[in-house]
Amino acid sequence: MEKPILITGASRGLGAALAEHLCATHPIIAVARTVGGLEDLDDRIKARGGSATLAPIDVTDPDAVAHLCASIAGRWGGLAAWAHTAVHAAPLTPATMTGAKDLAKSVALNVTATADLMGKVAPLLGATSAALFFDDACAGHKFFGMYGATKAAQIALARSWQAEANSTSPTVHILTPAPMATAVRARFYPGEDRASLAKPMVEAARLAALAGLS
Repeated sequence: MEKPILITGASRGLGAALAEHLCATHPIIAVARTVGGLEDLDDRIKARGGSATLAPIDVTDPDAVAHLCASIAGRWGGLAAWAHTAVHAAPLTPATMTGAKDLAKSVALNVTATADLMGKVAPLLGATSAALFFDDACAGHKFFGMYGATKAAQIALARSWQAEANSTSPTVHILTPAPMATAVRARFYPGEDRASLAKPMVEAARLAALAGLS
């Protein structure tokens, strides 16, 4: 049985594009909070001849993540890869006006949930598996304090895991997507000429190839 690829944050943007691209070679486990987005993704995957298992959970809920991972272990025995694209994109604001509520959400998803997922997903990944994380070069840019700081912390966790690799570890990839025409980018850069931005499906194919998945 072909082992699946787990994609956290799969309902839109790069996560959805990766799911659509990789469904040609692997079953997809698509995780997101947005049920409608997952159902739309499922339709597109089926249209491509692929198959998906939808998991509409909140990855900041450790119990839900534990149940998901136990289900994956019981059904498939492990994963071919994990791509982590879930992120909280806090509103842009001056660093001196950081809101406690948005900061807490950013830390919960971008840092705490990533660490929890790493601990629970790692046993499902073997030496021939891959874990994919996606860097964003916005840390330190004006108004990106909350997003930039928590995204940088997420990537620091991934880099440590990458450095700790041993003979039984998956290959940890830290990839940098080109600027893409996504909803998140539209929030960050309103009025930007989107014609000059990369299409998510094109980036998904490029990044999957860099990670040896296609």
